[in-house]
Amino acid sequence: MKNLKLKSARAAKDMSQQDLATAVGVSRQTINAIEKGNYNPTIHLCIAICKVLDKTLDELFWVD
Repeated sequence: MKNLKLKSARAAKDMSQQDLATAVGVSRQTINAIEKGNYNPTIHLCIAICKVLDKTLDELFWVD
């Protein structure tokens, strides 16, 4: 399942995939895979992404 919430939050901060990847210490390909739904990130990576994007885990990673 695609993570459109993550993509939207990243775009709202005017960050590229590379910007977010650099901020959390992963590759751009990892961010791309998360957004496409091809990679299930660790809880530590989820928390790091949330901190950078000023969002909660529920806002970005909870499936409705």
